[in-house]
Amino acid sequence: MKIGIIGLGKMGEAIVLGMAKGAKSHIQGTTHTKESAQKVSRALKIKCHTDNAKLAADSDLLILCVKPHQVEKVMEEILPNLKKKHLLISICASITTEQLQGWTNGIPKVVRAMPNTPCLIREGMTVLSPGAGVKSADLNVAEKIFAPLGRTAVVEESLMDGVTGLSGCGPAYIYLIIEALSEAGVKVGLKREIATLLAAQTLLGSAKMVLDRGVHPAALKDEVTTPAGCTIDGLMALEEGKLRVTLIKAVLAAATRSAALRS
Repeated sequence: MKIGIIGLGKMGEAIVLGMAKGAKSHIQGTTHTKESAQKVSRALKIKCHTDNAKLAADSDLLILCVKPHQVEKVMEEILPNLKKKHLLISICASITTEQLQGWTNGIPKVVRAMPNTPCLIREGMTVLSPGAGVKSADLNVAEKIFAPLGRTAVVEESLMDGVTGLSGCGPAYIYLIIEALSEAGVKVGLKREIATLLAAQTLLGSAKMVLDRGVHPAALKDEVTTPAGCTIDGLMALEEGKLRVTLIKAVLAAATRSAALRS
């Protein structure tokens, strides 16, 4: 299968690097300028140019990695070369499969994907949503593209704005939490680098406990919280500061913004 990546930026690079070595000979991509195309070609050892229409003609599967406001224009460029054989996977935030099918006259099958930035280190979360007419075999192809970059899940498209607000934007929330915990470590006398290490590794280990043990986070929290111990005092401070409701509001705000980008 010949794969074309339109808008080969950081996430596109992660997809290429996640491919099996033998598959890379079947991948090519486009960037906005000849200079960036040459740079990508040298770095990834794949063919890269600036002609989206040619890329579509030369590919069976297209991965769309451009900014949301660029999507309609790119679809106009590639439309003359689209065939029924094409599978189009879009990682463009907020853009629906219905919009993509409308801009392409319903020719290709469309899968919407929302990866997050930890995909760059193969610890990401990618959520997929199939458009009309997408078969299980097509969805399996999409899952195989993103599986090497972390974990995948499939949801109905009506939930994708929520996915954007939670896992798409979520790394930024976690970085803020790590930064705050690191500041607290400095406040109690730790060196900055040690405080950041403690904060980041604690979040990493705690997340792995949730995933590996399959236990509700509340139950794991109770394991740490001994009667009359230190943890309960810390939890009380977090509840007083409304951390729980603030994080919920953050996801809702980002999800609402995701929906608004379409209007």
